[in-house]
Amino acid sequence: MSIPPFDSTAYSTYTQPPNPSWTYSQRIDTTPAGKAWLEGESAGWKVYNTAETDKTNIMKLLNSGIVPRPIAFVSTISEEGVENLVLFRSRTTRLLSHSHATTTPGYLKDMTTNLKNSQGFTVNIISEPLIENANATATDAPPDFDEWTISGLTKEKNVQIEASRVKESAFSMECELYKSTDITHPVTGEHDSKLILARVKYIHVRKDMLTDRGIIDLTKPNPVARLGNISYGRVGDAYRLAHPWAQEEVTPKRRECRRQRLAPPGS
Repeated sequence: MSIPPFDSTAYSTYTQPPNPSWTYSQRIDTTPAGKAWLEGESAGWKVYNTAETDKTNIMKLLNSGIVPRPIAFVSTISEEGVENLVLFRSRTTRLLSHSHATTTPGYLKDMTTNLKNSQGFTVNIISEPLIENANATATDAPPDFDEWTISGLTKEKNVQIEASRVKESAFSMECELYKSTDITHPVTGEHDSKLILARVKYIHVRKDMLTDRGIIDLTKPNPVARLGNISYGRVGDAYRLAHPWAQEEVTPKRRECRRQRLAPPGS
């Protein structure tokens, strides 16, 4: 299969939502796009019993189905002073209750060990110009190897945390460990995952990424997301939808729904 080169001229922009005239209770099949979507139901559903399906296949299925997922650099420093930089791909499958036997790569073990010391760590968002650099840090290296040396990235000092942040990242967070919890599967008793909770102490944002309102302009950082297999994705066009509570016409509908939910049984 021939794959076209990366289009560096493409950029994110805002558009109207897919169906700006949508009203409450309007069904999916009332629009051409909705009808086309529902036609796929004619093929039926394949149901996977997680207790009987190969665990590797479950992992592949979840990784390709729960998309997009955020990715970031996580930089840590060991007790011996060795700095570690890894491409952390959000693993939604680790948060779901299924028995998934796998060997954790060495670079993630090093990161987990370092996260638990008192040195702190940084989380750095990855933009399109950095993705190859990020991918290089996913190498399965020994604990005493400094991935910074092969990343082509620049170490930058923090306000408080000892571990360096990535200077080229437009959005970085200095973090300190709050709690580390081992995750044990409720059926098999296997335990190969950890939940890391952290306090964000400082946030570093490049000024050219900010809007006048002090938030990140989606069209500026060109963030990268993880998809299935070895695929990554970019942010394309975005659209805005007002929250229901911000639309005046929804108030009577919500009031009636709330009344029905709160009404005593049989009333």
